[in-house]
Amino acid sequence: MPLHPQSQFIINFIDSLGDKPFEEDTPQNARDIRNARTTPSTLPIFETKDIDAGGVPARLYKPNNNTNLPLLVYYHGGGWVIGNLDSHDAVCRSLANKMGHAVLSVDYRLAPEHPWPAAAEDALCSLRWAYDNADELGINPDRIAVGGDSAGGNLAAVVSQQRPVPLVFQMLIYPATDMTQSFASHQENAAGPVLTKGAMAWFIGHYMPKGSDLKDPLASPGFSPDNLLKGAPPALVITAEHDPLRDEGEAYGRRLIENGVPTSIIRYNGMFHSFFGMAGLLDDADTAQVLAASMTAKALSA
Repeated sequence: MPLHPQSQFIINFIDSLGDKPFEEDTPQNARDIRNARTTPSTLPIFETKDIDAGGVPARLYKPNNNTNLPLLVYYHGGGWVIGNLDSHDAVCRSLANKMGHAVLSVDYRLAPEHPWPAAAEDALCSLRWAYDNADELGINPDRIAVGGDSAGGNLAAVVSQQRPVPLVFQMLIYPATDMTQSFASHQENAAGPVLTKGAMAWFIGHYMPKGSDLKDPLASPGFSPDNLLKGAPPALVITAEHDPLRDEGEAYGRRLIENGVPTSIIRYNGMFHSFFGMAGLLDDADTAQVLAASMTAKALSA
């Protein structure tokens, strides 16, 4: 189906900004432009606190003053090149409030200054730290989920396969699972909107060192052997119709199902890559956040 009218309105506004395509820009300039547009979220929440999660900067969100809270460890999107704690502050506040549980947002190292596997290493390190320091955080180490969008969904899938600590759920929002860009949706949605095939190649090119194995499970969880998928935590996979990553995310969800992992695969027709973070502007973003929070909270509270 065509873009939803709300989506088209957003895309028209983004196009009016006149930004260079990612593939014609430098990583630092792309960051500077987007950081300059990031404003602090005004969404109320009981407490936020910036912390050091084992050498990895992170931000803890608590929706109430309860102790022993279940925890969602969240990895932000941005192609492993852009994005930070502030870019996803509103999403993490929203998820914490909707779940009634804590969220730990992870500010992993970015490429090209810190290429793969730095982001994956930070994702694993911060998760282990949260588990080992549960008392300090006021969270329940037996009730931990992971989640993320795009590049963050990739990292959530990677840590769910590695499972350095017990996990009860994985929230994968249009996850990148195949660095080879081999699925048909990369051609169908090559021109985007928002994320294009060329932009994705630019992100991957900065993240993956020259000559590295694009099919390594720590980079492309979709190529992981079955033994890494069996026993993974239950999953929610959200995709967008007009997104180059659509097919690889859905294929990954099917592989989880084939390996006995309870998995829900939900496609939002008429939506585009990055829609999930646009609650208040897109009805489907509000719906998707409620769904993701509800399913994650249910798993964390089980």
